[in-house]
Amino acid sequence: MSRAFLLVLDSFGIGAAPDADRFGDAGADTLGHIVRELGRPLHIPHMTRLGLGQAAQAAAGAEALDVEETAGQWGYGVERSKGKDTQSGHWEIAGAPVTFEWGYFPHTIPAFPKSLTDALIQRCGLPGLLGNKHASGTEIIADLGEQHMRTRKPIIYTSADSVIQIAAHEESFGLERLYEVCQRARELSLPLNIGRVIARPFVGTGRGDFLRTANRKDYAVPPPEPTLLDRLSATGREVISVGKIGDIFAHQGTGREIKASGNTALFHATLVAMNALSEGGLVMTNFVDFDTLYGHRRNVEGYATALEAFDALLPEAIALLKPHDLLILTADHGCDPTFKGSDHTRECVPILCYTPGGACGSIGRRDGFADIGQTVARHLGIAPLAHGTAWY
Repeated sequence: MSRAFLLVLDSFGIGAAPDADRFGDAGADTLGHIVRELGRPLHIPHMTRLGLGQAAQAAAGAEALDVEETAGQWGYGVERSKGKDTQSGHWEIAGAPVTFEWGYFPHTIPAFPKSLTDALIQRCGLPGLLGNKHASGTEIIADLGEQHMRTRKPIIYTSADSVIQIAAHEESFGLERLYEVCQRARELSLPLNIGRVIARPFVGTGRGDFLRTANRKDYAVPPPEPTLLDRLSATGREVISVGKIGDIFAHQGTGREIKASGNTALFHATLVAMNALSEGGLVMTNFVDFDTLYGHRRNVEGYATALEAFDALLPEAIALLKPHDLLILTADHGCDPTFKGSDHTRECVPILCYTPGGACGSIGRRDGFADIGQTVARHLGIAPLAHGTAWY
């Protein structure tokens, strides 16, 4: 028996998906455009050694990185789910693609239906709501944070994802109070088929120093069918979920959940989990900073620096692998920091696989992220999942 480690670099796309034009994302390429716009070489030798250059070239048709001999297997995934959001990507990776249409909110002001906001105000005893539009989280908190603190009206906003985000000051409004409001919003939004309600607490005294905290909480609907995590948990296998994996999967099958703030802390928490994981188990980690701090904020240099920092830590994880362990690096969607707007981009994702002493070479184009979950299921010796094709 062996173990598996699934590391998701949130938003690390490697070229526009075949259907990107349907999402308004034709030409998006998170990795390729970072390399083009950076103005200096991108130093990620360990991921390059695992085949990232070949995967990017195969997905995007252009050479973004050096292509060299690999130490593992590489390929790229094309999403089948109908969204380009965190839930759709992660659920499909775990073997449960989203075949239905999420509900979304229009690019109007107000963005939310009056029936929803009126009910939220009434049921939570709120003096009102601020925002009520599509917005960048950091920008809307900067714009409305002081007014929120004076009025105690929460800030509510959305994006191109199927999401309601509610921001409030941890101290002047109260963290538990924010969670209560988000739980009520979750209940009220279920008939609209909204994927997530996200609590966005922040601290600070004014526009110049507002800062979102690590106490974010996602209230997600559960996956539409059993996932790899459910199947492993049901058979008594150990599952350790690091970062926001527990929230993404609505805490179903997610086993022991470990929270940490920031990619470096998430990586070190992953190393601890790798050391502790029993035979036949799975560690799944989401590295959120790529998306929230750099992709959405259209920060090319920050995204590049975060990739380099992650890459520098990667040998520590590889050193913990036992014979027959499987390490997979992948992503859930793109978020091209050079692209228009501030939303996710519909892209192919890298699939980089490494087993000490294992096979090397191409696993090709995978027509569905579910191939990842199916391969992990086969590797760990459980019955096949309902979706996906293993590459070995």
